[in-house]
Amino acid sequence: MKAHIRKIAVNIEETRYEMGKSINPATRKAVAMAVIENPFAGQYVDDLSELMEIGAELGALLGRKCVEALEISASEAESYGKSAMVGENGELEHAAAILHPKLGAPLRKEVEKGSALVPSSKKMGGPGQVLDVPLGHKDAAYVRSHFDGVEVRLNDAPRANEILVAVAVTDSGRPLPRVGGLTAKDAVGEDGLR
Repeated sequence: MKAHIRKIAVNIEETRYEMGKSINPATRKAVAMAVIENPFAGQYVDDLSELMEIGAELGALLGRKCVEALEISASEAESYGKSAMVGENGELEHAAAILHPKLGAPLRKEVEKGSALVPSSKKMGGPGQVLDVPLGHKDAAYVRSHFDGVEVRLNDAPRANEILVAVAVTDSGRPLPRVGGLTAKDAVGEDGLR
């Protein structure tokens, strides 16, 4: 593996009760995070292909960890998202190199299909800072019930020369969705939109 991983963490969020109503089955989100060494910390580098390759590795690794944590099959995954936070000696383009060119395809394999774009966010930060991971339906971006997000943080990451990378996968949309639009059961998922 090209990535020098200092730490991996996996969180599961399960909502069973909301606004006086029982959520059955519970809505569940898993987030897998990797804290990696930033090979380009403190320097400007034109060729970011090393980070792109690391992104491909992490898409598969973190996506698989999410599916395993939810104890579901790949086909039961409903939404996904990705984020990265670069420590102070890095730059936003380092996060972009990890997230955009190559992380998506391996993640899609882990969740079966994945026709829609993987929602993403990137930021600079330090240890303990919150990282928001946006979520959207994996096959049909117009499924409003799956417009969501999950918040993560690690008390000791990212350090100045590190990048915190997070992938989230869910087995459902928001609890109690009622804003209309295309439903998950009616989504076709051929064009990534509907």
